[in-house]
Amino acid sequence: MNTTTTVHPVDEKLPAGRLAALGLQHVLVMYAGAIAVPLIVGRALKLTPEQVAMLISADLFCCGLVTLVQSFGVTRWFGIKLPVMMGVTFAAVGPMVAFANAMPGVDGARAIFGAIIGAGVISMLIAPIVSKLLRFFPPVVTGTIIAIIGISLMRVGVGWAMGGPAPLAQSVDVPKLVAMVDGAKAAAAAASAPVKLAGPIPMTNNPGYGALDNMAVAAAVLVFILLLVKYAKGFVANISVLLGIVAGCAVAMAMGKMSFDKVAKAHWFDVVTPFAFGMPTFDIVMILTMTLVMIVVMIESTGMFLALSDITGKKIGQPELAAGLRTDGLGTLIGGIFNTFPYTSFSQNVGLVGVTGVRSRWVCVAGGVIMIVLGMLPKMAAFVEAIPQFVLGGAGLVMFGMVAATGIRILSTVDFKGNRHNLYIVALSIGFGLIPLVAPRWTQQMAHGLHPLLESGILLTAVAAVVLNIFFNGAREDARAAVEAAKTAEAH
Repeated sequence: MNTTTTVHPVDEKLPAGRLAALGLQHVLVMYAGAIAVPLIVGRALKLTPEQVAMLISADLFCCGLVTLVQSFGVTRWFGIKLPVMMGVTFAAVGPMVAFANAMPGVDGARAIFGAIIGAGVISMLIAPIVSKLLRFFPPVVTGTIIAIIGISLMRVGVGWAMGGPAPLAQSVDVPKLVAMVDGAKAAAAAASAPVKLAGPIPMTNNPGYGALDNMAVAAAVLVFILLLVKYAKGFVANISVLLGIVAGCAVAMAMGKMSFDKVAKAHWFDVVTPFAFGMPTFDIVMILTMTLVMIVVMIESTGMFLALSDITGKKIGQPELAAGLRTDGLGTLIGGIFNTFPYTSFSQNVGLVGVTGVRSRWVCVAGGVIMIVLGMLPKMAAFVEAIPQFVLGGAGLVMFGMVAATGIRILSTVDFKGNRHNLYIVALSIGFGLIPLVAPRWTQQMAHGLHPLLESGILLTAVAAVVLNIFFNGAREDARAAVEAAKTAEAH
């Protein structure tokens, strides 16, 4: 007697050639987002180009490794066993850049990796609890948080297009300052009075900041991406940001503004090593800050997993959900050990599953293997590091703007007409989130240990939104609303 067991589409093993092609498709869709975070944080830490390239390699390697754990599954404790691609979350960028500004260089990197390791361990422990906290994160909360993540990151995108962060626009005019000080000293000596400068410190404009030719390239990248989005179809439209960066690199090379010296010197193959920057340092406030970020990330992942379950038709229960969230924590722990950052499911890849209709998790397993290989090719990382900032500027405006727009799309599912309290939740939460953007030194009278916590608009928004939602709406659970909100998200 012949008995055939039906394999669920999620567990279906496709032919090797098709697996590789579909896996590469997933990699290309997430690639631009995956390399953005190490570029932002590496440059905020003022690391050398070689060290930034090392961060990029480590990031790609860990993307692949954590994707394998999540999609393939490792024991019943780790892995949701759904078609999930894991990548570095943008949610952690704000706090990490704040850490980097306070402590640049290798010491800052070690402190960030220590905070990530600590948050990863705590996240694994609290994953089963977080999987039950969905009631505190309805769409009005998650939409507001994702919107402020995008708004906060726009500052990075604009900085890339301009040639650096806003403080680089001007520098002290040293010859004029010396002449002013000498004049003030002479006047003070003649009048037997204290030295007093006759005006503000003289500044001179930085010729590299806001250079018109650089901004023209950033604008060209932006226009190219928009043309692809409007006129291209399917897969090409999905990788429009990546193709825009490639086109921008071609223009920069033609203008002689992109050098391949470091690419030539980089090895063809190398192994990603743990603790390449030395042993991490552990600061309790930084660990708690990153843990708060991870709670937000895991709540967002919960919505993603529930949406993916809905898209693929494979039901998941509390144990599977906890295993998926535990993998967010494990991925973050692995990230800290291998010199990279916190990990979460990439929502544009969840969107790709819905668009292509290919539900096999083995496609993402193949994508994970490709990412691991890319992470062991230093020349690839060196090439990414060599991309001029102004090329990334045009792409950054699209990437980070799409994050903000995704938050707005999620908020569009919220009932503002029947429940006017939701307006207050959004209004005040975004207001709190904008404080560090419009008043960067607002914490200068406060205890120094609180600065990393309070200098992140994302965390301020998250705390304010959760507290205000509990105050106005209580904690009613609505898993269906969370699923529908997650389905509207196509950018991370």
